[in-house]
Amino acid sequence: MEIQKKDGKIFAPLKDKWLVDKPEELVRQNYICRLVNNYGFSLEQMAQEITTTEASSRGTGTARADIVIWSSSDDKINKKRALIVVECKAEYITIHQEDYFQGFNYASWMHAKFLVTTNQKETRIFKLTEDTIPQTFVDLKEIADIPSAKDANDEKAIKKILNQTKSFTRDEFSKLLSKCHDIIRDNDKLSPEAAFDEISKILFIKVRYERDNNEGQIFSKERFIENRKAYEKLNKEMGITDAIPFYQNLFERTKQQFANDHLFDDNAKIEIRENSFEQIVKELQIYNLSTTSDDVKGLAFEKFLGTTFRGELGQFFTPRTIVNFMVSVIDPQEGELVCDPCCGSGGFLIKAFEYVREHIEEDIKIQKKILKDTFFDDDYEKLSNKQKVEVEENIEKIFTVINEELNINNNKGRLRSLSFNCIYGTDANPRMARTAKMNMIMHGDGHGGVHHHDGLLNVNGIFENRFDVILTNPPFGSRVEKDSLVSEADRFTDQEKIAKYKERYGLAYEDALKQVNSNIGKSILGLYETGKICGLTEVLFIERCLNLLKPGGRMAIVLPEGVLNNSNLQRVRDFVEQHAKIILIVSIPQDVFMASGATVKPSLLFFKKFTEEEQKEFIRIKDDATKEINEKYKSEIDGLYETIKKTTKGLSKELKDIISKNNKTAKAKLKEIEVVKEQEIKQLVKKRFDYEIPFAEVKNAGIDATGNDTEDKNELRPLEKEFIAYCNNKHLWNKTINSTSYKIFGDDVMRIRVTDGIASKPEIFYTKQNK
Repeated sequence: MEIQKKDGKIFAPLKDKWLVDKPEELVRQNYICRLVNNYGFSLEQMAQEITTTEASSRGTGTARADIVIWSSSDDKINKKRALIVVECKAEYITIHQEDYFQGFNYASWMHAKFLVTTNQKETRIFKLTEDTIPQTFVDLKEIADIPSAKDANDEKAIKKILNQTKSFTRDEFSKLLSKCHDIIRDNDKLSPEAAFDEISKILFIKVRYERDNNEGQIFSKERFIENRKAYEKLNKEMGITDAIPFYQNLFERTKQQFANDHLFDDNAKIEIRENSFEQIVKELQIYNLSTTSDDVKGLAFEKFLGTTFRGELGQFFTPRTIVNFMVSVIDPQEGELVCDPCCGSGGFLIKAFEYVREHIEEDIKIQKKILKDTFFDDDYEKLSNKQKVEVEENIEKIFTVINEELNINNNKGRLRSLSFNCIYGTDANPRMARTAKMNMIMHGDGHGGVHHHDGLLNVNGIFENRFDVILTNPPFGSRVEKDSLVSEADRFTDQEKIAKYKERYGLAYEDALKQVNSNIGKSILGLYETGKICGLTEVLFIERCLNLLKPGGRMAIVLPEGVLNNSNLQRVRDFVEQHAKIILIVSIPQDVFMASGATVKPSLLFFKKFTEEEQKEFIRIKDDATKEINEKYKSEIDGLYETIKKTTKGLSKELKDIISKNNKTAKAKLKEIEVVKEQEIKQLVKKRFDYEIPFAEVKNAGIDATGNDTEDKNELRPLEKEFIAYCNNKHLWNKTINSTSYKIFGDDVMRIRVTDGIASKPEIFYTKQNK
């Protein structure tokens, strides 16, 4: 059985008619095909969109099950107990249990044994209790699969399926990835890092293969061997004798699909033997990555990364407890631009993406509730059943349109904007840049703005005065030497992309190119004021991050504690105080990064770059303080200069020696006065440009020296709540808050975007003409 489409419509065999090809309808028809092709159910024992008024008493409006499956066609005809109820959502709608109240209610009232929720990308299966109706979603127990048609009337087989726990857990998948990793190391003798690269290639082959075939868990060893034989037979029939092996061909096709993401070099290939590849395919065949939630898949991949790269590459991984705390405190908003100029495996970018995505999904859920309350009011209860159905169909259509906000392929959607316009990162290590992209794809997306590039240099949309939020953990202890030069290799020469970037970013992009193009052959240190102080990477990245921020932008950064208290770095601290406010300092245990091979005690620092007004105010205060202190010491300094000016011409040797001695004393005194003046100016500036700097010392940050989770003792959690409340009370961040509301005006649904408290002109988002 296959999907049939034509003229913007899709055929629904269970209704025997053509329907509008909406995203949710495509998911529904795909799952019906799967039920027929994979599970052997007949159309005669299934139905689509069955309505019950009984179930509506547990929800709002009339409950309608997307797909209902009975044990047999006779059970369907005789309206007996259903076996399975399926609730469908559009592919890009994240699954939340509460989103499936219709299927939940219907499955309960029909006393079905299985409830399936699917958005095609993620499918979850729950068992329902035998004799009672679940009262909450907590009562739903997730299991591994539904029965096939041949087992539909076999009570023993069904009982066995109902007793199976859900097979795909995060820890199991992570362990399986580690097992695959060991296969490569044992068979092919590759280093841990190189073995990881091969695992990544296979995972992306699996994702592409499953998505393209759209038949579920088909990337099996058996299917691989079948397709390899067919591939070899076709090559033989066509007289092709130099064809690459089938598994290499799979990788080439995968490279083509991900070409725009620059995940792999053009000449990259699978670097393991075919028997190793087959072993790994066999290990992975029980899992379907294309229908696994981004949360499970992403966190498992992340755990696997942490295990693989401990030691030498551990510096590229910031523990999740630290990442979660920093992102929550910095509180990125929808529409804000986020950057990590040394992103490692992408942890900060992923968390920021997820954080904002959850807020968008929650906002859309609230807006839906508002619309639902508007439709299902007291007047609704007075309508006839036919009129009620019309109202429900109308709001379903509106919801379908609103759901487009979460469609990553919708160029005007909110999730698309977040994923393609708001997340940026770079890493100088090619493996880490590639890993960050892969990691982000596993977590859902947002990878397009990540580049393999020196984080101190501009690239694509990563340039000065552009970002609202910076989250980063720069490398500690290494240095940029004076002979580290901006080279021709750093120059961006892709004219086609330059033209696109100019169109996208405007004149600011042309200025951004000058940072590299005008400094070829010059020292990288010369690009930074702090480069005159020292070449420590953590110091240079402090300045880099401040440069990247817009005026008023905010930053969270992990730094070695020495930046705060090392006397040799006082000028660095002075530089920061002249450009940003320190909003919070958190001292965390040295244990946190010990598992990653770091030995430096770290701190978490939160800055807010001066707004233009604050910068002017700071400069005014400093200028005034400088004038006052200069005036204070003017007469003394003038007297010392008069002493120095005295001539020794024509004087005796004895008088010359006295004057020379007085000169030396005067010069030494001048130096002393300059030091005192500098200190007094600083103190006066601090007094007049005064603000509170909270400091916290955390003894347990949710991770110990071995990298084990100690979340139950994590002191960052209560600190996070306390500081967010403090932040809100003090209005510290002054963030640009974006929101979207949908309001009904006559026959139209109008979308109103609110930015920084200012509402845009309402635009028609849905109208009856769209039906």
